[in-house]
Amino acid sequence: MSVIVYSTNACPFCIMAKQYLKQKGVSFNEINVDEDEVKAKEMIEKSGQQGVPVLDINGVIIIGFNKPKIDEALKNLKD
Repeated sequence: MSVIVYSTNACPFCIMAKQYLKQKGVSFNEINVDEDEVKAKEMIEKSGQQGVPVLDINGVIIIGFNKPKIDEALKNLKD
């Protein structure tokens, strides 16, 4: 399972998304797009968005902290 969270230093929804994944016991790689311009461009290419958080759950791109979409993507990983 591959989970990536693209975030920034000053993003409250990023913190909530990361806490939510931790509560569910999901390990993830966090990429701070404030500090990595190459990864910021990668995030924009994947999502078409500049806003964060952007979650990449095994290729499913979720923009923002959207619990139903996160749960659905995680459920599909386990099926």
